[in-house]
Amino acid sequence: MSKYAVFLRGINVGGIKVKMAELRTALATLPISKARTLLASGNIVCTAEVSAPELKTMVETLLRERFGYDAWVVVIDQPTLESIIATCPYPADDDSTHCYITLSSDPATLDDLARQGGAIPGVELVRLSPEALAWTAPAGGTLDSPFSKLSAKPRYKSTTTTRNVRTLVKCRDTMVG
Repeated sequence: MSKYAVFLRGINVGGIKVKMAELRTALATLPISKARTLLASGNIVCTAEVSAPELKTMVETLLRERFGYDAWVVVIDQPTLESIIATCPYPADDDSTHCYITLSSDPATLDDLARQGGAIPGVELVRLSPEALAWTAPAGGTLDSPFSKLSAKPRYKSTTTTRNVRTLVKCRDTMVG
């Protein structure tokens, strides 16, 4: 059995409303165990005997069929999540800056995003793993930051999602507990 963090893209924003209790009920139909939702922004930790790509397909299919939206998820196993957090060079938050991790199920797409983002003046990116890219934004200005605007483009929608590093820590800690 492997432990996974499953990150849903675009849940409870842009008109897509999914209650966490309903999500947990739906997840109970999958061959996973110990499923827990964290926060209301589409973070799940669970245990499964399938691979990360298999779990990704199962969760996306479930969300599309049960909740009727074009669902995209990124699945990260526990050792990879721990490594991503450990290698992040930025503090979780300080008074002026917040740290974010863009996660991807497709390293080639993340390569492209890193190339595009690295060409933006003033944007600093750090590749943490094939699945993760760290970046910072001014506190209160995340959505207006140049990299946030780039990563929100439709071409990245099906394979990426972004979380504050504090959320990743919460997922990791829940997996351990």
